Amino acid sequence: MDIPKIETKSLEEIRAFQNAELKKQLTYLHQKSVFYSSVFKKHQVDIQAINTLDDLKHIPPTTKEDLQLHGTDFICVDKSEIIDYMTTSGTLGEPVTFAMTDHDLNRLAYNEYLGFQCAGCNSSDIIQLMTTIDRRFMAGLAYFLGSRMLKSGIIRVGNGIPELQWDSINRFSPTTLMAVPSFLITIIDYAEKNGIDYHASSVKKAICIGDSLRNPDFSLNTLGKKISERWPELKLYSTYASTEMGTSFTECDEGKGGHHHPDLIVVEFLDEHDKPVPAGMPGEVTVTTLGVEGMPLLRFKTGDISTAHEEPCSCGRNSFRMGPVIGRKKQMIKYKGTTLYPPALYDILENIDGVKNYVVEVFTNQIGTDEILIRIGAADPSENFEKTIKDHFRAKLRVAPSISFESTDYITSLQYPPMSRKPVKLIDRRGE
Repeated sequence: MDIPKIETKSLEEIRAFQNAELKKQLTYLHQKSVFYSSVFKKHQVDIQAINTLDDLKHIPPTTKEDLQLHGTDFICVDKSEIIDYMTTSGTLGEPVTFAMTDHDLNRLAYNEYLGFQCAGCNSSDIIQLMTTIDRRFMAGLAYFLGSRMLKSGIIRVGNGIPELQWDSINRFSPTTLMAVPSFLITIIDYAEKNGIDYHASSVKKAICIGDSLRNPDFSLNTLGKKISERWPELKLYSTYASTEMGTSFTECDEGKGGHHHPDLIVVEFLDEHDKPVPAGMPGEVTVTTLGVEGMPLLRFKTGDISTAHEEPCSCGRNSFRMGPVIGRKKQMIKYKGTTLYPPALYDILENIDGVKNYVVEVFTNQIGTDEILIRIGAADPSENFEKTIKDHFRAKLRVAPSISFESTDYITSLQYPPMSRKPVKLIDRRGE
């Protein structure tokens, strides 16, 4: 496997490389970005004095709100140079538009090429793309472009439609699925219901987007275990990415976190005061893109909480690895004195037999504190089952949310609203 040389260097050498790349990006932003040139002026930032990654602390972070309020001021190229327009998924608010040049699309392809290589893919693989490539979605396009650079085969099926997924598997014999992991449960259910021997299929691995598969210690979480127990021949790989960073972090065979590509992105892990967290501690993932022309970002706070792991990996890469996302900062819930992140709720629900589907709803109650209502489609919507669910929550989290049983069809309609590109598990009504 062709691992970029920079990823095999020592952390000190990687840091020196990134220091030099950062200087180039700062010069570009100062010359081309209306937003960042005004930030430098307002906060009296002398970019000539920013020489190392440690000096980034002298520049205020960029927020999602900055992008929403000043979107066009981030664009660094003439409109004639923009090749593709995309938007974020709008998980935490109004979607943000991103403009990409031809160079940016090549960078995106290279990024996903590296990701596929991390997951052990090569030109002999056939990848079944089970995420949308339209709807202004970056990820689906990235996978397609990365597959082309890898020279692998690709089948553009898109999301949903289990029947079409299995028809494609039987017709084209893909080796790899690119999918949202919760949907893998759906296609397993479909296969069992329709007498399809998925254990004997051509598929050997799944590269997963969206849902988390692992706990902070890298063990499989409940969703990951369910998939592995039912389809043990399928090797699972987690990824982490966002439209804003235009870069992904993909696991290798070791399954110990997503690998950092130092030539594409600088990553900081910050505390609630925007200071770097101690080594090995979780912090907010904050990124500076390298080599982006259209809409480069400087110290962009993603809202995701994760941990950096700096031990060298046995795969030969020495760049740090990003652990599973613990939760999103803005989705943190203070419930009856306990701090929770939605993934902790999902993991419990995934582990309860009889829960067919669910949506977690968070709102502000009459006394101004967070309240949780879990809407559940269940096989046995009884008082006893409600008690069982609440007992699971008390055992794991010490608190039990309110439960409302609904039809599975209604829950499905909440999970897949019109124009949604990802399944919805959380509806946050705080602030409404």
